[in-house]
Amino acid sequence: MALASIPDTVAALRKGRPVIVVDDEDRENEGDVVLAAQTASAATIAWTVRNSSGFLCAPLTNAIADRLDLPPMIAVNQDPRGTAYTVTVDAADRLSTGISAADRAHTLRVLADPDAAPTALTRPGHILPLRAVDGGVLERDGHTEAAVDLLLLAGLHPVAGIAEIVDDDGEMARLPRLLEIGEREDVLVTSIELLQAFLRERGGSRDALDADGADE
Repeated sequence: MALASIPDTVAALRKGRPVIVVDDEDRENEGDVVLAAQTASAATIAWTVRNSSGFLCAPLTNAIADRLDLPPMIAVNQDPRGTAYTVTVDAADRLSTGISAADRAHTLRVLADPDAAPTALTRPGHILPLRAVDGGVLERDGHTEAAVDLLLLAGLHPVAGIAEIVDDDGEMARLPRLLEIGEREDVLVTSIELLQAFLRERGGSRDALDADGADE
């Protein structure tokens, strides 16, 4: 299995399928499951938890985070990579405690609802939103930005669900093992490097692609 093209990856996200995104080997050299929050289902979240750390985050734009009143988790961010954690959330109308696959899928869909108000969420919760930098992967080469950029290219609401993939031994899965996992699970694997190159070819534009993978 080879790395998937960005248009193919975007097409998979549009169909509600998860994908795997790998960052640079000089950075974390890790792969994250990435899925569109607006299409999150209990089945997809259960699959994600089985194949990952189970620590589910929700990359989103600063504009959405501001609208939903999701301030930074802490005033002084000491994370070495500058990951912009916000307060954790659950959907206010969750089904039970908030941790089940169904509850977490519902919380993701609430985060992706353009009509949702801050009162649609309770704090703290079991989903960790992450603020993406406005310039995307061309400004910061993180999974947070990659997830948001891919959803923008897909024409979907820019809120994702992501989780880091772990191998059977509990250690982080890396290339080429991630390609083996992708083939086993029938999930496309792409890279932040390919996404950066694709965006540079488009002059940095994250406008949605058409159904054939071309600019609309």
